[in-house]
Amino acid sequence: MADMAALPGLLFWHRPCRAAAGGELAADGAGHQQMSSLPDHAVDCAIIGGGPAGLVAAVYLARFRRSVCVLDAGGSRAALIPTSHNLPGFPDGISGPDFLARLRQQAARYGAPLVPAIVDRLQPAEEGYCVNIGRRSLRAQFLILATGAADIEPELPDLPNAVRRGFLRHCPVCDGYEVIGQHVGVIGRGRKLAEEALFIRDYTDRLSVFSLPPGLQLAASEQAELARRGVQVHQAPVAATVIEGERVVALHLADGSTQAVDTLYSALGSVVRSELAIPLGVEMLRTGELQVDRRNMSTGVPGLYAIGDVVKGLSQISVAAGHAALAATAIHHQLRKRTGAARRTAR
Repeated sequence: MADMAALPGLLFWHRPCRAAAGGELAADGAGHQQMSSLPDHAVDCAIIGGGPAGLVAAVYLARFRRSVCVLDAGGSRAALIPTSHNLPGFPDGISGPDFLARLRQQAARYGAPLVPAIVDRLQPAEEGYCVNIGRRSLRAQFLILATGAADIEPELPDLPNAVRRGFLRHCPVCDGYEVIGQHVGVIGRGRKLAEEALFIRDYTDRLSVFSLPPGLQLAASEQAELARRGVQVHQAPVAATVIEGERVVALHLADGSTQAVDTLYSALGSVVRSELAIPLGVEMLRTGELQVDRRNMSTGVPGLYAIGDVVKGLSQISVAAGHAALAATAIHHQLRKRTGAARRTAR
């Protein structure tokens, strides 16, 4: 039983956690086949999300000799990265899928299982939490939410799922260096469009902004700043795309003009995947990010931590890894206070 005094304000539900079902073979979201079996016992920590943040947290906790389980729905934005050149230790760059594969391998080496699963609900229980996954469930003393965010796809007239298919870039912090001197188009609306275009302006002086219905929605001051920086603003919305090989090379606009581009960015923002935290009473920002104590990534709800893009901050893998280290270490210290030592058997 968890120390009740150590969990102030936590509402305990006495509905028992259902026993885990047996294993089944399933894909992990990147084409790799792994055994999908939930532990039949309570774990020290369940991590919701198998992107960089969740996997780094799993590595830390496993090396702390804590029992951990990563539950992954397979939607990490990192899987969309063609090549990242700003990850420490990869001077020639590495693709998102390859980087995730390395992290999975590293977590598996220390005994941290990754279970392909979509979590339905998180429920306070007598000894921490019950994680509900369809008809199955998992008990955990602590939870880490590493559910991330999903990029908003532009509704290009003849190019569905353009970001996921690799036709658009969406992170100039990650790859602005690779578009130096190119003719770059940025598609979006409102303040987000202006901010992203001005950021990219540091890399190229050949820059245009485009819109989709209902239009640019730029304030007069934003249009004036774009014009002052030499950014070409197209008022007519995109009517069609011109694709050659694996990239967009031009945009047909509703006014009949055609505008060539070397690279196209989407600046529509993202949706934070924080809905699992809402019933638990976690404080969140208007934009959906969870409020945390930056010293240890705790949410203020006992036993619940949040890391990566579900938290407000710079959407970068290196930042997510830092979050993971802070949360995992804090959880380890909390468990040491409860048990006095790690419970896993030495190997």
